[in-house]
Amino acid sequence: MYLIIFDVDGTLVDSQNTILHGLAVGFEAVGLPMPDRRTALSIVGRSLEEAFADLVGPDHLDKVSVMADAYRSSKISRREQGLEVDPLYPGAKQAIERLHARDEVLLGIATGKALRGVRHLQDTHSLHDTFVTIQTADTSPSKPHPDMVLRAISETGVEPDRTLMIGDTSFDMEMARSAGAHALGVTWGYHDTARLSAGGAERIIDSFEDLDRSVDEILNFDKETV
Repeated sequence: MYLIIFDVDGTLVDSQNTILHGLAVGFEAVGLPMPDRRTALSIVGRSLEEAFADLVGPDHLDKVSVMADAYRSSKISRREQGLEVDPLYPGAKQAIERLHARDEVLLGIATGKALRGVRHLQDTHSLHDTFVTIQTADTSPSKPHPDMVLRAISETGVEPDRTLMIGDTSFDMEMARSAGAHALGVTWGYHDTARLSAGGAERIIDSFEDLDRSVDEILNFDKETV
């Protein structure tokens, strides 16, 4: 068997607008100025407290918990109002369905989101019964710590060299390589090609149309072996 793990924000869903809204709520809650868009989005992939800590720097670490709580409260309220709907990137669902249909493949998620955010994604885009392992910020340290990938490997029993992490940030790439897994970068998210390469990406693709071939080549699929 092979395990293919997807990041969520910036890889499966285009969540930049809802993330920016949540970050703005967090900064407003403590009276700090919101960073520019590029800086703010550079932390996508990190768990929430770590993301705010990266953005505010050492002088304002005492405000991080308030900012994170404000972000979460805003997310929950907006979901209840139907305002937190992040679209899938073009080709994402079809790519997931193709991989899910392969007998030799198990699918997983490793994300800085909370589990309730993943459940919202599954509800919104009918992705239940697709992922056999879901790793979130609720139970693991922030990326790039390898814990999420290691947990997914442990839960599925798949060897690290048969495991592939697909993500849009250097955090995803570093996490995978630290766990002994393969790493595939995508360019439509939040980190550029240079950062993905520096993080350890073995390949980098520009669209989901390139996914299947890259997955086969990285994992050296034996079509006759399940």
